Amino acid sequence: QVQLIESGGGLVQAGGSLRLSCVASGRTFSNSAMGWFRQAPGKEREFVSSISWNGDNSVYAYSVKGRFTISRDHTKNMVYLQMNSLKPEDTAVYFCAARFGSQASVRSIDYRDWGQGTQVTVSS
Repeated sequence: QVQLIESGGGLVQAGGSLRLSCVASGRTFSNSAMGWFRQAPGKEREFVSSISWNGDNSVYAYSVKGRFTISRDHTKNMVYLQMNSLKPEDTAVYFCAARFGSQASVRSIDYRDWGQGTQVTVSS
């Protein structure tokens, strides 16, 4: 079991940047691939990015590729999502997730543990 807590959300102007952080704890964290998902009001949860257990491989949704960067630091038990060139359509609650498995995955059902979410609002 992995416990996850996100932080770093906020309100920014379009074109701005935010860095989301996720602190993880639990015996399986070091071998768990991690993901970021988001959910806007009235919409389904959407894949954003995922990173393999050792950080050597990452996957991005097409809508954020080139703007967002996922990374992790095992020494600090942290996962990050650097978000640049933010757009109003990026507005959502962002969730950090740990999957059962070591490879990056775009499927929400692959993820075993979820954080509480952090709100990101991008104004026009």
